[in-house]
Amino acid sequence: MFQVGDNIVYPMHGAGEIKAIEEKEISGDKQQYYVIKMLIGNMQVMIPENKIVSSCIRPVTDILALKHIMHIFQHGESDSLLSWKQRYKVNTEKIKTGEIQDCAEVVRDLMRMEKEKALNTSEKKMLDNARKFLSSELELIKGITENQLESFH
Repeated sequence: MFQVGDNIVYPMHGAGEIKAIEEKEISGDKQQYYVIKMLIGNMQVMIPENKIVSSCIRPVTDILALKHIMHIFQHGESDSLLSWKQRYKVNTEKIKTGEIQDCAEVVRDLMRMEKEKALNTSEKKMLDNARKFLSSELELIKGITENQLESFH
């Protein structure tokens, strides 16, 4: 599945690197764990090998996919008719997917709204978190330029 040194994205945590695969014994049960060094918060996460698929961990996006995502980010439509509670729920679900496109849409939509009027505290926090998740992945994409990185801020 994943190897030591692979860059991954862990939904709701951002991007990181697999530093080790270790066998641990917890409550008498031996199991393989992926040890992941996360970029956000400088934390380390251990995920049991049998939970990797259900945790929706995925490889970092490549530069070709990023070009498509940048197009969506710059030209995609925002749904401005939702109430803030509906919007918050939709955006939370998008972030939980861990997909870069969904996260980019949340950042785009909240940035557009912020230009029109002040965001409430919950949406400010969501925008900040979504930016961090997005930035953490962008930092690990091979071949990304500084200008491409800046276009998401």
